[in-house]
Amino acid sequence: MDRDSRNTDEGLQGNEKIEQAVYALQQEPSEEGLAHALTVVRRRMREGGQFILAVEPPKGDGKIEIQAVQTADGQQWWAAFTSFEEELKGSGNVMSTFLSDMEMLFTTAVRTEGISGVIINPWNRTLMLDKNLIQIVLGNQTS
Repeated sequence: MDRDSRNTDEGLQGNEKIEQAVYALQQEPSEEGLAHALTVVRRRMREGGQFILAVEPPKGDGKIEIQAVQTADGQQWWAAFTSFEEELKGSGNVMSTFLSDMEMLFTTAVRTEGISGVIINPWNRTLMLDKNLIQIVLGNQTS
């Protein structure tokens, strides 16, 4: 992909706001910063924003699975990227990817057993959304 992919794909336009909110949260972690980051993610979701998802090639059943990242505690998290630049930062190998609607991804993650949540940009400007935080983003519960 060219470096201007973000500018050519409508679903990714505006995701830099998520990156900026996460960066601010990383610089000064606080409840207010987390609330702001969640609000920015919710706003992008409601605007029809998309994430880039890495997928595993189909195994014998022909189904494509979202690639999961395992954290040190053994939990499995789906990895989602705000831009092609973020996707390319930390993985040494080429990944198959597709664009996913944020709301659909979050709704599916909440319902999927064995997945702890979604890590946005696992290599840089990382935001880990467990199922509770995803429910807040979806508007299903308040913080």
